[in-house]
Amino acid sequence: MAPAMSDTKYEKVAVSGLGAVSAWGWSVDDLWRGLKGGRAAIGEPEQFDITGQRTRLASEVPDCLSDSPWARMTAWRRWSRTDRFAVVAAAEAWNSAGLGQSAGDCGDASAPVVGVFFGGSTAAMWEAETFFSRLTSREPGQQPRIASLASHPLSSPGDAVARHLDVSGPVESVSSACASGALAIGSALDALRHGWVDVAIAGGADSLCRLTYAGFNALRAVDAEPCSPFRKQRAGLSLGEGAGVLVLERESDLQARGGKALGWVLGAGASCDAHHMTAPHPQGVGAARAIRSALNDAGLGADSVDFVNAHGTGTPLNDSAEWKALEAVFGERASRIPVTSTKGLLGHFLGSSGAVEAVATVLCLHHGLIHVTPGRGEIDDALGVDLVVDEMRALSGEPVAVSTSFAFGGSNGAVVLTGRGQA
Repeated sequence: MAPAMSDTKYEKVAVSGLGAVSAWGWSVDDLWRGLKGGRAAIGEPEQFDITGQRTRLASEVPDCLSDSPWARMTAWRRWSRTDRFAVVAAAEAWNSAGLGQSAGDCGDASAPVVGVFFGGSTAAMWEAETFFSRLTSREPGQQPRIASLASHPLSSPGDAVARHLDVSGPVESVSSACASGALAIGSALDALRHGWVDVAIAGGADSLCRLTYAGFNALRAVDAEPCSPFRKQRAGLSLGEGAGVLVLERESDLQARGGKALGWVLGAGASCDAHHMTAPHPQGVGAARAIRSALNDAGLGADSVDFVNAHGTGTPLNDSAEWKALEAVFGERASRIPVTSTKGLLGHFLGSSGAVEAVATVLCLHHGLIHVTPGRGEIDDALGVDLVVDEMRALSGEPVAVSTSFAFGGSNGAVVLTGRGQA
């Protein structure tokens, strides 16, 4: 049974700033250029040795230029790779929102309360692996410093963002596997609606590491070629890394300071399959429940949705389960709703995937274009997905999109977004 549409009236929540780090570069502009280009940024990683692995592909963030102001910062050397992604994306989002150099609210009772809501799953796992390898002389290099383990806790990326931007409001870290980023956005939305914060920095960051690379290969869940979501020949996911951050504000606060909305977060939903440790429910029951919950939270019916940025990992089971969830929610209209998958271009960012995909969705809405999903072979006709391929699709008016995130353990999240499409 579908949940009754919510009759609770909340003030609209605007997306006033965006930040991103991906294999295309260290900015939102880099992300949008890559999305428009439509070519997958998936190749052989250089960060660590992949000898002996079943596959040899990932979507890897390029090194930050040595002459970048970031690289010259003292803190840069202390931050883990994931922390760097998080701070750069958050600072970009904050600056693009026009909120000044930092929150600077510590000790000022009249200042807006700013909160950080961050999802992730690896934190400084790569640094911990390197520490151990060098400690045991398995890897050449300088003797490891114990300080390199300081960023190991999963809360470290969000904490690093809070310290860098002088945020003294709540800092929440969500680690619910691949749904983490989407769930963090949902937590930020709740905090704004209930007045717990005035500004929310919501998103996620994750970096590649040996553990996840070897683990997904051991599960035989990784494609030997760049992933092909919803295609007949799909054989698994491609791993990726990076960050996505949105600055969120209530509409009245944004208008009062003369800010500009890049998009709007209308609702969020969550659920659990309660089915299996790694496999999705084959009928997509939990996924459908999360999407319905998000639409209910937004006060919208299923017929309001103009496109879906799918979880779309490219694994046979996930894509099939997600299609059944879309059928359950949208009925016969499911095959006419354009569907795309950011993972087809950038791979799977794990805990931060929902965050960067929300950023990608806002960009699509704002520019009035749905990015393509590259891949090999034909679309799987058993799924009936109207996959956006070959060229971008135009949007008009004020389109509504759903961004979905589904995870190990059956954790599911969905976010409903809208923006200004081009006529």
